[in-house]
Amino acid sequence: MQAVSPTTSGVAFLARPGRPTLVTGTLTELRGPTRGVVELPVRLMWCADRAFDLADPDQVLWMYENVLRETTHVDDLRSLVDGRTLRRVWRQLNLPRGVRLAWETRHRGLRSA
Repeated sequence: MQAVSPTTSGVAFLARPGRPTLVTGTLTELRGPTRGVVELPVRLMWCADRAFDLADPDQVLWMYENVLRETTHVDDLRSLVDGRTLRRVWRQLNLPRGVRLAWETRHRGLRSA
């Protein structure tokens, strides 16, 4: 499945000025880890402490917020975010308006998650 971007959707939702939000075509293609410790690449998180323990709900939120906001590669979404977990934590995520709108526009079920 192809990621939705301003070129495929006709609407530009920005994660921040100059950075379009990437959204996967389906939530089922999000098959990231649900257990263990995940270390984000530097391109997604620039601080030295980039490891997240997925057993800690606050760390899951912090990791997902960073990935959804910072990624420029759809493969990051597919390999780092889990679709079921995303649905479960969606309302708790602190996301820029453009990121939230992009995901809820493509995946309407997130609005009621």
